[in-house]
Amino acid sequence: MRNRWWAAPLVAGAAALIAACGSSGTPSASHSTTSPPAAHASVTPQSGGSTVTIMTQSTSKGTVLTNGQGRTIYWFAKDTPTTSNCSGTCASYWPPVIGTPKAASGASLSMGFGTITRPDGQVQATYDRHPLYTYMGDTAAGQISGNGLNLSGGLWWAMTPNGAKLGGSPSGGSTSSPAGGGGGGYGY
Repeated sequence: MRNRWWAAPLVAGAAALIAACGSSGTPSASHSTTSPPAAHASVTPQSGGSTVTIMTQSTSKGTVLTNGQGRTIYWFAKDTPTTSNCSGTCASYWPPVIGTPKAASGASLSMGFGTITRPDGQVQATYDRHPLYTYMGDTAAGQISGNGLNLSGGLWWAMTPNGAKLGGSPSGGSTSSPAGGGGGGYGY
């Protein structure tokens, strides 16, 4: 009984999120691959010319990628390697990781970094060919409350260092991808 106080705000937030994640954009693709290696530092201001440092952190369900504040980084199954399908209100619930990504010192992130250009012209970080986001429902470092949410016909997954879904198989295990390459994990 004492834990039911959070149910109403959670349901209301989920309903708003479901409605919000239906918006999409058609950004032009701009790929830039960055060599892997290392992870554990901070994020610079979020603007198109900034660098964002990606770290790793252990959670109750496994190791995930995080930003400099320790907030879990997610990927959206409706995205493609060149397109974010979360803009407008959706992006206010799932803020894109803006900037050119690099691994923090000490972490091994071998799946590869890159970037895409969002509809508003901002550069969004990618890892393992997935555009990256944080989740406003995570209110503290180490939380993974967005993992596995199915919103607006697409699943949200916490990004892991090896590209596997948190508690699932590697995202590269898919036999096809929209870009025609091997894997990528899109369409989950």
